[in-house]
Amino acid sequence: MLQSARIAVSFNAARSLTLLAQTMVVNMFRSPLGPLDRLLFVTILCFFGFSKPLAAQPGNRDFAGLPPRGLALPSEIAEEVDQRLRELEIRVFTGPPSDRATTHWPDVACLLEAVRLAVEFDEFYREADFAVPAQLLTLAEQRVAELTVDKPTWCQARGLVVRGFRSNIDGSAQPYGLEIPAELPLDKPVPLYVWLHGRGDKTTTLHFIHERLEKRGTIHTDNAIVLHPFGRQCLGYKSAGETDVMEAIAHVQANYNIDPKRIVLMGFSMGGAGAWHLGAHFAERFVAVSPGAGFAETAQYNKLTPERYPPTYEQTLWGQYDVPNYVRNLFNLPVIAYSGENDPQMQAARVMAAAFETEGRTLNHKIGPGMGHRYHPETLQEIMGELHAAVQAGQDESPAEVHLQTRTLKYPSMHWVRIEGLQRHWDDSRVDAMRDEQGNISLTTRGVTALSLTPKTQPRTITVDGMNVALPAQLDSPITLRRSDNAWQVADFDANELRKRPGLQGPIDDAFTGPFLMITTDRPSGKQAIDAWVQNEVEYLQRRWRAVFRGHIRFKSADEVSPADLEQYHLLVWGTPTSNSLLQRMLPQLPLKWAEDEFEFNGQRYATADHMPVLIYPNPLNPNRYVVLNSGPTFRDAHDRTNSLQNPKLPDWAVLKVSADSTNQRQAGEVQAAGFFDESWQ
Repeated sequence: MLQSARIAVSFNAARSLTLLAQTMVVNMFRSPLGPLDRLLFVTILCFFGFSKPLAAQPGNRDFAGLPPRGLALPSEIAEEVDQRLRELEIRVFTGPPSDRATTHWPDVACLLEAVRLAVEFDEFYREADFAVPAQLLTLAEQRVAELTVDKPTWCQARGLVVRGFRSNIDGSAQPYGLEIPAELPLDKPVPLYVWLHGRGDKTTTLHFIHERLEKRGTIHTDNAIVLHPFGRQCLGYKSAGETDVMEAIAHVQANYNIDPKRIVLMGFSMGGAGAWHLGAHFAERFVAVSPGAGFAETAQYNKLTPERYPPTYEQTLWGQYDVPNYVRNLFNLPVIAYSGENDPQMQAARVMAAAFETEGRTLNHKIGPGMGHRYHPETLQEIMGELHAAVQAGQDESPAEVHLQTRTLKYPSMHWVRIEGLQRHWDDSRVDAMRDEQGNISLTTRGVTALSLTPKTQPRTITVDGMNVALPAQLDSPITLRRSDNAWQVADFDANELRKRPGLQGPIDDAFTGPFLMITTDRPSGKQAIDAWVQNEVEYLQRRWRAVFRGHIRFKSADEVSPADLEQYHLLVWGTPTSNSLLQRMLPQLPLKWAEDEFEFNGQRYATADHMPVLIYPNPLNPNRYVVLNSGPTFRDAHDRTNSLQNPKLPDWAVLKVSADSTNQRQAGEVQAAGFFDESWQ
């Protein structure tokens, strides 16, 4: 860890050391800090803190985006908050380690992080907000005191409770709220209602936590726990926000007695949009879904006409989140849509009703009479009644009928059916499966080249697309099927085969929904404009991830990457083979040739003085993880004005024409070429 201090030479020293301290926080609970590391951490914290260096950087707020800039804390309050915050961070992060303290670290760290972010980005929007940091720090002090005597009482608390989990993506502490009825018996499995909040540009981490400690939510039930995920605030439950919802659910399941067959997904406005696409992507995980208002696709919601469409590859990428592309997944469970009678966002339910009708189904759509953008109380009560009936019935853990529709292997599964290979990504691909009482399985597919099945009992026969599959005397589980020469057969997968598969399918943005590590350059490239562009993009990503994604970026210099890093992380590698020794090491197994004055990609040559390749590819040093070259998440500040535009903007690869000042709110550079790798990553 001490070696990482060398990264300071590339950035402003205070900013760099602040980021180093944050990275130490992210990593220290994976392995204890040594004495010298602890000394470095405390030194950085005492002299630089976590908040003021970032907030004081010229240009750090020179962007139009999230979060909106509010009031700065008055100096006398800021000094007290800063002192208390530093003392708590030193106690929490350098105190005697214990298993229980490590386990419950996020319950404290999410409170500290909320205060830290609010100070960094001036997230105080009225004078009454000035008192909130002290309230959260007092709660953090109480929790630290309880951990010191090994009695974290909040873990058994009822009513309104705020807890946190450690994000697998970036190691940050992410908060969530709970409503736990006083009389709910927790000695047996209980239902869980997941409520996705609407968009609130000013409901940053600090304000979300404060609200979840003070105020009940929209839905009420005495028979279940209600979970309020933060979802990284304003990401529309996409990208890292989608991952966060699923991780919050998993954390609640690990800490409370939740019945996995009785989990409900609900939301309104931005939360309704999240309920649509999360429900469609992960229908097998919920007993029922109820989206309210929101949006369900990109083009119609934004009133785009063909002459205003973005490039074709970006339209293709709408297929990741546009819910009509996944409508058949919603046939696996009850779906209850809600719209106010006078709400323009009824458009989402109408789009989905049309998608249901196209597939021969009817959407259950409740309309609140006379309502604008809110629930009608009686209609909400009716919805809750139908959801309660679904909860009472419970979820069939192995249904006889399964419908699976996808355009990407990022979303490959439904109950006992999993797609392992597609004929072509981003085409409409489907599996409809039936299992009869005798154990005969019948499958109908479209656009699918490989499947795996995990039925409850061993099947007697399997028929795919009308063809009987020859079964061996003994079938292993899962049963793997591959299509060859237009026939299906039982066949294993070659572990060394380079192919797109679930969890390794692109596009570029996919790397930032799982654990990633940023690899900075370790020497100059010899091209001043390129080095300036790389530094600008790295600083832009660090700022954006902090402000909008509400987390930390793990980073190392190229010469510090360890075998454990290769095993654990997708790698985000910046620079050129000259400036990044790790990229130089990978280059022979990447699909581009790079010389001093030009690089060659996809049969075209580009000048290295002002062009950069960006791409995602299986890491040659660990093909089970990605490597990404020269790109963070591809939607940027300009796309944050509506969650419906926070979609991937670049496909698997692109070539950018760049300059020292080409970094802006819309793109990192001028796209010269872009496209998708095929199913074999060619």
